[in-house]
Amino acid sequence: MCAHVLVAEDDEKQAELIRRSLLAEGHSATVVHDGAAALDAARRLSPDLVVLDLMLPVVDGFGVCRALRGDAEQPGIPVVMLTARSAEDDVLLGLELGADDYMTKPYSPRELMARIRTVLRRGARDDDPVVRAGGISVDPVRHEVRCDGAPVDCTPAEFQILLAMVGEPDRVFTRRQLLHRTRGFDRASTERAVDVHIMNLRRKVEADPRRPVRLLTVFGVGYKLSGTRP
Repeated sequence: MCAHVLVAEDDEKQAELIRRSLLAEGHSATVVHDGAAALDAARRLSPDLVVLDLMLPVVDGFGVCRALRGDAEQPGIPVVMLTARSAEDDVLLGLELGADDYMTKPYSPRELMARIRTVLRRGARDDDPVVRAGGISVDPVRHEVRCDGAPVDCTPAEFQILLAMVGEPDRVFTRRQLLHRTRGFDRASTERAVDVHIMNLRRKVEADPRRPVRLLTVFGVGYKLSGTRP
């Protein structure tokens, strides 16, 4: 999918790196360096996606995201937020304001392009919101999970973890990344709570939870969902 991407990044070197990466992926890009310019460009150009730095001058990334989500004409433009501020509250606020994904600096341009591809695919599935991988399907509208066609009962936190992992099969998620997906349901959780959620999910979607073939551990990093159906 070729898209027009608005890049709002005040670091000119970073902005140019993102622009070149987007062009290499077959996308077109418009680059701006402050929040006011980002809002103006978004309204004029109606981009398919916005890469939004949090620490922009004039209007910061929070303000830009809030304004975009409050714009009746363009409430659904996907936003991938970039932040050097790894404080959990900052990341959570960005997601609560409607950012579709986030990356903490420093980041890999290749991973950023992978995140952009995923968000764009998600937007292209508006008429079929169900995400599927490895024999698991997750319907975010009906809040239903199926494994090999059979319904699976999930807690809200388990549902959000599966939704993230099925949407990006074979991507390795750290515990912290998965925890961010569940914090709206249990703000007292720790990263170790993710281990418990994964253990419970394995009981529900694995033929032998002790020898998982779907929800795999990547030692020293986190977890991934195999995109190959067992």
